[in-house]
Amino acid sequence: MLKYESVSELVEAAEARRIAISQLVLEDQAAALETSQLETFERMEIDLQVMVRSVAMGAKKDQRSMSGLTGGESWLMAEYMQKTAGGLSGSFLGGAMARALAVAGCNASMGRIVAAPTAGSCGILPGCLVAMMEDRHVPEKDVVMAMFTAGAFGMVIANRASIAGAQGGCQAECGSAAAMAAAALTELGGGTPAQCADACAIAIASQMGLVCDPVAGLVEIPCIKRNVSGVMVAFSSADMALAGIRSKIPADECLDAMREVGDALPASLKETAGGGLAATPTGRRLRDQVFGVEG
Repeated sequence: MLKYESVSELVEAAEARRIAISQLVLEDQAAALETSQLETFERMEIDLQVMVRSVAMGAKKDQRSMSGLTGGESWLMAEYMQKTAGGLSGSFLGGAMARALAVAGCNASMGRIVAAPTAGSCGILPGCLVAMMEDRHVPEKDVVMAMFTAGAFGMVIANRASIAGAQGGCQAECGSAAAMAAAALTELGGGTPAQCADACAIAIASQMGLVCDPVAGLVEIPCIKRNVSGVMVAFSSADMALAGIRSKIPADECLDAMREVGDALPASLKETAGGGLAATPTGRRLRDQVFGVEG
């Protein structure tokens, strides 16, 4: 049984058997759950379908969050991409960004989402994977398998560092999600287990120190837009790894550093809405708009 305590464990176990990390994890999880590999696969397939439906719900023009602070961002991005023939980033990445915004918007509207690994970072993995499936026509089976890879990296991050903004800042949420997505994308791109690890490390390094400062304490501002940034980090990290660019710092050491940085962050920058953007004059005004003026 895998311990999910290090990325090196995943890479070494997969390389020893000359299989993808996803196959390794599928077999391990099926054994742990005492189910067949088919049933375990089908459970993950359901999660992918939830992601697809979350994209559809959050992409509506009239989508609004419960607080009223956000809504309709995905529709605006999709409209912009259509009108400008792909904008500055291109149609594919634009579509991935729109999907990330949609899932984060679905979450803010109390819709059903997959926490991947958290609600605050829920748009990153779906934004990447649903775009690959729908726009690049990657077979659904391959996308589901890539989710096992993403999940494995997520479990290592949770065990070795943190996936909670309250403990490690937003680097633990959007940073972790970007790393998970980068590893999954690398496998989808034909990368080796070692390249998946490099992509994870590059993504973690790119988000190191990101603070958690939700305006009004809600996972909307700036969280929803940070999901888009996470998508871009995931794709760029995967492309670098697939190009043969190595992370000079091993993935496990990156995670150790992320944990240390998270421990060093003050409480005001760890989901308390006591610092960063939440403490700006506009951030305070928006908080009062939602909850009423503090006495």
